[in-house]
Amino acid sequence: MTIKNILELDAELSKKMRIAENPGALRSAAAFFAHSGDSWFWAAGLLILWFLGNPSWKQWAAIQLGAIIIMAAIVLTVKFSVKRKRPEGEWGLMYRSTDPHSFPSGHAARSFLIAMMAVFLGPLWLTIILVIWGPLVALARVAMGVHYLSDIVVGGLLGVLGGWIGFAIYPAIYEWFLGWSGLVLW
Repeated sequence: MTIKNILELDAELSKKMRIAENPGALRSAAAFFAHSGDSWFWAAGLLILWFLGNPSWKQWAAIQLGAIIIMAAIVLTVKFSVKRKRPEGEWGLMYRSTDPHSFPSGHAARSFLIAMMAVFLGPLWLTIILVIWGPLVALARVAMGVHYLSDIVVGGLLGVLGGWIGFAIYPAIYEWFLGWSGLVLW
């Protein structure tokens, strides 16, 4: 099987999963999940959690936000190296105009990263919610026609790998940041 055949199969499977043009409850749910992984949403939420949370939640928010920023840099580097055009469509004009590249999915990478970091950082109730939420965000991106299936698979793998690596190295990075900045985060 050649790369061309794989990309054609990818496009065909992605098209079968697409519901962006079909009004109804399933489309509304997919649109909600597709947007729920937006970086601005998570950045704002984590900043609010840091300002209003107790020391434990402040640390959770700081670690997640740092991981999200690093993952965004990795995803954008790959996207602008590969330059795979998004699937044609009308939904998600904001994404299409600000980021015309689809591979890998930043939303999939971010949602899987957040879920993976939650596995390590807890609490259990939030981990369960985020582990269910992550794949729903990724699948919704295909359903709404802004990504191909392979975009979310690779994005999800990047997120899981980033979560494992991030958890292993965050204590050292966190200590370096505190020493460098002089900030007391909680």
